[in-house]
Amino acid sequence: MPFRSIFVAITISSALLLAALLINHARPENEVLRPLPELVSATGRCAQCHRQETPAIVHQFERSEHSRANITCLDCHQPRERQEAYDHYNFRLAQDVTSLNCRSCHTTEYEQFARSRHALPAWAAVSGTAGMSPEQIALGERHHPGAVDRPANLLASLEGTAATQTGCLGCHRIGQPNSDGSIGSCTECHSRHSTSIALAREPRTCGQCHMGPDHAQIEIYTESKHGALFEAQRASLDLDAEPKRLTTADMSVPTCATCHLSGLDGLRVTHDTTERLSYWLFAPVSERRPGYERARTEMQETCLRCHASTSIERFYAEAEAVVADTNARVREGEALMAALRDEGLLTEHPFDEPIEYLYFDFWHYYGRTAKHGAFMGGADFVQWHGNYELLLTLTELHDLAGELRDDSAGR
Repeated sequence: MPFRSIFVAITISSALLLAALLINHARPENEVLRPLPELVSATGRCAQCHRQETPAIVHQFERSEHSRANITCLDCHQPRERQEAYDHYNFRLAQDVTSLNCRSCHTTEYEQFARSRHALPAWAAVSGTAGMSPEQIALGERHHPGAVDRPANLLASLEGTAATQTGCLGCHRIGQPNSDGSIGSCTECHSRHSTSIALAREPRTCGQCHMGPDHAQIEIYTESKHGALFEAQRASLDLDAEPKRLTTADMSVPTCATCHLSGLDGLRVTHDTTERLSYWLFAPVSERRPGYERARTEMQETCLRCHASTSIERFYAEAEAVVADTNARVREGEALMAALRDEGLLTEHPFDEPIEYLYFDFWHYYGRTAKHGAFMGGADFVQWHGNYELLLTLTELHDLAGELRDDSAGR
């Protein structure tokens, strides 16, 4: 190549390089230094530090479906509208990763969850409207009238802030109102970095909250035939199967998610855990929910993947008979407490007399247990943990009521 041509080529290249440097110099430093997407994956820039500081989350993310889909750390951690942000080395990150970040990709799932009782009603059951915006209250009340715009739980306030924060809200914050306007926490079921479908299908994941004397679902499931089959056959189940393509070949034994959320063999997937529930089982006296027929049909369509229609009809008839009998006993206790108040033997302030705690155990523990046991195949919970305790406690309530009346009469 002639010397003149080489000189011209070098001159042009130098001019272009100088122009690029001048343009780049005018850009903000964090923009210049921000790495390409492939460098913020768990095997890139973020992992350089986090493999040393928090190595487990790197391993969790590397094994996740998000990682296999080439989602990067920054894809989830970058701030969305209305989110507070902070500078982290050369990154601008969301102060708190919330369901708003998840909604960017999972819009349908977010909207289904936001109208469920896992959302604002769960939070309000402990904290009332604390932390909610007017828009959040309006949304919650539209789907669950009276369950969101309510005062904070009195029993929780009596137990104190420490017990409420670490105990009650340890579960009920699944429906927390977030300052960015979003609702709830997806990571309560899917975890933060594994973002796991399998984890959300595990009975023990639901059992972290759905356990204990007031909602003993995990204990009932474990005792039931469903729970026994799951333990025996879990090695043959595909807990990672894609929800919209889930078949009975993947999950031939049901977990909580199979019945309440999954789209088994073409059924519709939902993140609204209340869609297939036909009764208000958590209430003292359990009435049918609005949309009872639709909810009952949708749950029974799931049952039909394993059971004959005659078995399903018998199961529902027996479960609803338990609900009716339990309601009758609770109404008797309810009438007794109302009579004591009418007679001036109880104050109007709740939880300041021993009989009120006993009555609370009566319906909140034993009544709920009997009804949940009936709908989940837990025979021992229908009887010994449910009806036997109802009968015993009702007898004790009548005895205490008699003592209050005798004391009032001076006998």
